[in-house]
Amino acid sequence: MNWDVIKGKWDQVKGSVKQEWGDLTDDDIAATEGDADKLSGKLQERYGWAKADADEKLNDFVRRHG
Repeated sequence: MNWDVIKGKWDQVKGSVKQEWGDLTDDDIAATEGDADKLSGKLQERYGWAKADADEKLNDFVRRHG
């Protein structure tokens, strides 16, 4: 699964995102609209991760849920 597919199925995937990263609020998740860059930014904000770390965790998420 890639981010184009995730964006298309965002309503189904966002529950898994919330479960994976519980510090993200529903508003945070809704604001990303399934966009990988926006979600990466929210992860950086909430968890204090560097961009590379957030992107790596997102890629891992896609591999596990794909």
